[in-house]
Amino acid sequence: MITIPLRILLVEDNDTDALLIKRQLSRLVEDPHIEVVEDLEACRHQLVNFVPDLVISDFNLPTCTGMDVLRLSQEIDPQLPLIFITGTIDDEELAANTILAGASGYILKKNMKELHQRLKPLLKKVVLRMSSREEVRERIRQNKASVNQIRSYLESLNTPDMEERQANINRIKRDLEQLNLDEEE
Repeated sequence: MITIPLRILLVEDNDTDALLIKRQLSRLVEDPHIEVVEDLEACRHQLVNFVPDLVISDFNLPTCTGMDVLRLSQEIDPQLPLIFITGTIDDEELAANTILAGASGYILKKNMKELHQRLKPLLKKVVLRMSSREEVRERIRQNKASVNQIRSYLESLNTPDMEERQANINRIKRDLEQLNLDEEE
């Protein structure tokens, strides 16, 4: 049993599968904190604000694919492990491509009864990568959340006049630098 509390983001559109996965995770992790989402927008929000230790995702979702979830999670945190638990990856080439794209693993839903056994080695790798001190982990998580929120805010400011604003800021910086040089002489 893993005694370190894990924050897990579960991207799953099927309530029954989400419940089964949560039960299997509870067999492995003493105190899992699991957030469930089913679309990319909610996933982005949780990646930014919840800052999970691990993402577990279905591959076929109503509004996106698992590869979309993988790209999004890598964009926000390139070190964040992602495991696919899916009923649709029966194509070996597709499965290999998910691993090559950066997924930490994949498990077929048909093996749901043994899910905890199949997840165990993958979760051990996640725990080994995590900082050993909870205080440090929490500070890192809070910092990541702050950075992600700032990034989201700055992206929301990207309006049509943003380019003009940036040009004005650069012009002011140059003028200030020139004033400093003139004063030094």
